[in-house]
Amino acid sequence: MTTSPLLDPLPSLKIKVYNSSTLSSLELPTGGSSVDGEILSLRTVGSGPRDPHSRTLPREPGSCASATLGCLGGRLTIPNTGVSLLVPPGAIPQGKFYEMYLIINKWEKTTLPSEGGQTVLSPVVCCGPSGMLLSRPVVLTLPHCAQLDTPDWTLTLKTQTHQGGWEEVLTVGEESLSSPCFLQLEEQSCHVLMEQLGTYSLVGQSAPPQPACKRLQLALFAPRAPCLSLDYSLRVYCTQDTPYALKEVLELERSLGGVLLEDPKLLLFKDSYHNLRLSIHDIPHSHWRSKLLAKYQEIPFYHIWSGSQRPLHCTFSLERSGMAVSQLTCKICVRQVEGEGQIFQLHTDIQEVGPYAFRLPGSIRMKICASLDAPSARGCDWRLLAESLGFDRYLNYFATKPSPTGVLLDLWEACHQGDADLVSLATALEEMGKSEVLVVMTTDGDC
Repeated sequence: MTTSPLLDPLPSLKIKVYNSSTLSSLELPTGGSSVDGEILSLRTVGSGPRDPHSRTLPREPGSCASATLGCLGGRLTIPNTGVSLLVPPGAIPQGKFYEMYLIINKWEKTTLPSEGGQTVLSPVVCCGPSGMLLSRPVVLTLPHCAQLDTPDWTLTLKTQTHQGGWEEVLTVGEESLSSPCFLQLEEQSCHVLMEQLGTYSLVGQSAPPQPACKRLQLALFAPRAPCLSLDYSLRVYCTQDTPYALKEVLELERSLGGVLLEDPKLLLFKDSYHNLRLSIHDIPHSHWRSKLLAKYQEIPFYHIWSGSQRPLHCTFSLERSGMAVSQLTCKICVRQVEGEGQIFQLHTDIQEVGPYAFRLPGSIRMKICASLDAPSARGCDWRLLAESLGFDRYLNYFATKPSPTGVLLDLWEACHQGDADLVSLATALEEMGKSEVLVVMTTDGDC
C-alpha cells in the first residue's frame, strides 16, 4: 500500500498535472538537475501513439491507474493491491508521450491462465499501451501467494495473446539469452523486467516429489448490527493471500451489508487433492439453532487450486430463539483434510445499536422507574437499588436527575453489556422486596 502523495514534485519545479478518476498514484523520479520540458505538462496531445485497445478495457475504481508519461518516466500504483508499474527514466524515448495504464482484470471477466495441475498465484494484470516502443525495460510488480519455504514449485510467467489464449513467457530457473523477460522472485511478490507491455499472470505447479503449498486467507463475515431478524448467517471466505484478493472480498461484503468479524487467518493449502472442510461448534443451543443438516461443509480441492471460481465461501445459517437474544458465541473450524487448519473463536453482539442494544426492555424499564423514583419512607426506593447494585458512592449525583432510577439503569446497562440475561438486576430487586416488578420482568422479559 502506498502512502505517498498523488504526485511528488521535483524540487523548484512547477508541475502541471491533469487528474482523472483512474489516476491512483504517480511518482516522478527526483534525480537529475536539468528541467525537462516534457514534465511541465504531462498531458501532451498527439505526441505519442494511442492504444485503441485501452479505450475498451474495463476500468473500475480501485483496480486501475493511468497517467501520461514522457522520458522522465514515473510509477503507476493501484493502492492496497501490491500491483505497480515502474517506468524508469529513459524508457520512453525523448519527445514521446504515452497514455499508460495498469488494470487488474476481474476474475469473472477473463480467461484464467492455469491449465492441468497449475494454479493461479497472482492477479491477472494488464499494462499498456500494447505495442509501445521502449528504450529500456519497465518493471511490473505482482503479488503472489506461493509458499516458498521449500523448492516445491515450478513457477511460470504467462501472457495473454490477442486471441484471448495464454502462452508461456518464461519458467523461473530456466531462463536463457532468448528469454524476453527477467523475473525477480521474492517471498510475497515478483518483479518482472519487460520490454513488451500486455496482460500477465504468475502460475505454478508442484515440482515432484513434494507437493507445493499456496497461501490462503480465511475471512469471517456477518451481517452488520443490528440484526432485525431471527435468522443470522456467518460467511467464511477462502481466497488467495494477496492484498487484491482480500480487497475484492471486502468490497463484495460491503455491498451485501456484511462486516469483517476478525482479522483474516493464514492457511497453507497443499497440492494434495484433499478438500477444504468447514464446521461450526459450541453453539449455545438454548438460544441458537444451526440450520446446517450435515456435520460440515466442504469446498472441493480443484475449485481452490485452479482458481476457477472466485470468491469461494461457505455460509453457516443460524436461527436465534427470540429477538432478546443478542450474544452469539461459537467456534468455526477450517482445515484441509489431512492438512493444516485454523479456528475462529467467535463472541459477537448482533444488536449493538438500536432498541435491541439494551438488555432491559423498555416496558420493564418504565415500570421499575415508576416503582422506585418516588422517595419511600421505608427507604425502599432508588437509593436502595443503588446500594444493591454497588452504585452508591455519591448518591447526590443521581438525586439531581429527573429519574434517578433511569440513570441507575443506564449505568447498569453499561456495566453489564456482555451479560446475556437480567439476573443481577432481578436479584437486587428481589432483595428489595419488589415482587411486583419481578413478576413484570418474568412475564415480559427474559430473565
